[in-house]
Amino acid sequence: MVTRTHRTALLAALGVCGMTGLGFASVPLYRMFCEATGLDGTTNRAEDAPGAVGRKITVAFDSNVGKGLDWAFRPEVEQDTIDIGARDMAFFTATNRSGAPITGTATFNVTPAQAGRYFTKIQCFCFTEQTLQPGETVRMPVTYFVDPKLLDDPDARDIDTITLSYTFYPIKKPA
Repeated sequence: MVTRTHRTALLAALGVCGMTGLGFASVPLYRMFCEATGLDGTTNRAEDAPGAVGRKITVAFDSNVGKGLDWAFRPEVEQDTIDIGARDMAFFTATNRSGAPITGTATFNVTPAQAGRYFTKIQCFCFTEQTLQPGETVRMPVTYFVDPKLLDDPDARDIDTITLSYTFYPIKKPA
């Protein structure tokens, strides 16, 4: 026979298990939500650009390195004026300044946040592990376009500069 105390303990344990599961699922669920809505500057992915529509926008590039990653990381140009809807490409360089191989991975963000849903990547080095040997320098491209739908959004159509920011973080490899 199940007593009231046992039932309460069972429900509490189920609640803890459910909340733990939700905690683990929250990161991938949040990422999917951001990708679908453009929330927090999350960009879209596409195979190709729709084509220029006759209006230009400036894209600024920003780079950062997380604590514990002895890399020099920077965009080759700080900004570029591009045609909205046209495919464009930017390059970033990373140099391992340490005396040992280091693996890193980049995350990105787009500001202002309203522009995130219209900034579309075709090819990117983000979320891909990059291992650099001591003193090695690599050149990493990002191919992208700004979706012409930006011009139809009353909250975004007056944006004249979009900033694409990357941060590289070290990846700890198991010994």
